[in-house]
Amino acid sequence: MSPMEPVKDTITRARLAELAASGFGDLIKAAVDCERRVMVVGGELHSDEEQWLIEDGSRQSDRWGINLYPVDASADWIEFDSMINVRPSLGNPSRGVEDPAIQARIREIVSERVPE
Repeated sequence: MSPMEPVKDTITRARLAELAASGFGDLIKAAVDCERRVMVVGGELHSDEEQWLIEDGSRQSDRWGINLYPVDASADWIEFDSMINVRPSLGNPSRGVEDPAIQARIREIVSERVPE
């Protein structure tokens, strides 16, 4: 696995594809902080990226786990699936991101960080 990379500015899809190839092949895991608008990519587990965000000052309630498929040109290149998303006490009982508003915010942040 490649080391995790924080994305506070931007990253290219080509770089994401490189990171994916060195790990899971066609996908790369990411954790997004919806309040601070940063993400971390490249962890073996979403929980590794979540921990990085928490140590960097993120609140646990603000971060969500996703998978990115950098070579997929469709809107489905973002997959809202991670064990770190299971938070019944916050209204999210599944691995998916249930709230459409949170999904939209994650898409917006990913679009900012991966502008191509």
